[in-house]
Amino acid sequence: MSHHTDDGVDKITVTAASTGGMGQRYLASGSRVAMRLWSEQPASSGKPQAARDYETVGYVISGRARLVSEDGTLDLGPGDSWVVPAGVEHTYEIVEELTAVEATAPPAQQAGRDAPTG
Repeated sequence: MSHHTDDGVDKITVTAASTGGMGQRYLASGSRVAMRLWSEQPASSGKPQAARDYETVGYVISGRARLVSEDGTLDLGPGDSWVVPAGVEHTYEIVEELTAVEATAPPAQQAGRDAPTG
């Protein structure tokens, strides 16, 4: 995994991106924000809700998902973007094969923040 500090520009190609324990591919990562790519198939059951200690913003490239949180349910499709504040319990239900990019601040993969729960 490449981690960018503040000493210069960096490039991560998707083929060189490392994969996390939930299937995410870690893209470019700075000291304050990181990107990751999700490519997921529909599942028979959603993952349990979990709260993370980072803020997430995302953008759906293709497919459909349902974001379920303590605040309600959002149906997400191509061109939709979303935000999940840090500390809000949520889960994603993949409705149709999904490709999406998320940015997390602070970076999700640092200090074990992105470890699967449940």
